[in-house]
Amino acid sequence: MAGELRLGRRGFAPGEPALMAIVNRTPDSFFDRGATFAADSALRAVETAVADGADIIDIGGVKAGPGDPVDAAEEIRRTVPTIAAVRAAFPEVVISIDTWRAAVAVEAVAAGADLINDTWSGADPELAAVAARTGAGLVCAHTGGLRPRTRPHRAAFDDVVVDVVETVTGLAERAVRLGVRPDGILVDPTHDFGKNTRHSLELTRRLGELVATGWPVLVAVSNKDFIGETLDLPVGERLPGTLATTAVSAWLGARVFRAHQVRQTRQALDMVASIRGDRPPAVSRRALA
Repeated sequence: MAGELRLGRRGFAPGEPALMAIVNRTPDSFFDRGATFAADSALRAVETAVADGADIIDIGGVKAGPGDPVDAAEEIRRTVPTIAAVRAAFPEVVISIDTWRAAVAVEAVAAGADLINDTWSGADPELAAVAARTGAGLVCAHTGGLRPRTRPHRAAFDDVVVDVVETVTGLAERAVRLGVRPDGILVDPTHDFGKNTRHSLELTRRLGELVATGWPVLVAVSNKDFIGETLDLPVGERLPGTLATTAVSAWLGARVFRAHQVRQTRQALDMVASIRGDRPPAVSRRALA
């Protein structure tokens, strides 16, 4: 479990952070407000993300929070052609479909997706079976019992980290029993989902306990509300807090990092990797002449 993570044509060794770029085919994303809803805009965003150092492109067709209804057919219409276009343009890049629906995952994997990013904690029990049947990777997440596209109300846990560890490892073990490749499974504590700000801060502080399970950890903290509340900042001013949280998560052993601002996140991850000794400096001239 703690060895190489295999997604599509790529393998990621321990100590090699993987950067997942967010490309939303939605008109109402909390961060970009529909900037990549148009198909051509989405493809331009993918080109930029790959140039800036993204290893994985995460394509989603439904806003995570409450909003206008989006049925499976519309979600497929928004995401699958984009996945096919990205697959054709970037044969080596890992493509992720951000969905909780098995019907969408089937079409997405057929179009070229390598990873099913289920941020809603197995809400569709058939989703893991799709990963098993197709060989795709799978993200196992924690939402504190919330249903898709709902917000937490007075979230409470005896111990949020214990709850997360038990939930995501249980989902990962179920996935293995169903036939999902163990080296394609990730676990995500899912900051903000079903949690208040203090819960998400504690998850970050104690992320090592999730890393210690041996399952590769994905963190999706980019510009989230717990960062905004911690610093009392609007969405557009959360990058420094996001990068700080990303760096701490990387130092504590997370392996995959989902991000809006790819170039800055890549630099933060590379710096942490170099401090850890996993990556040499890009250049080393100082005091050598």
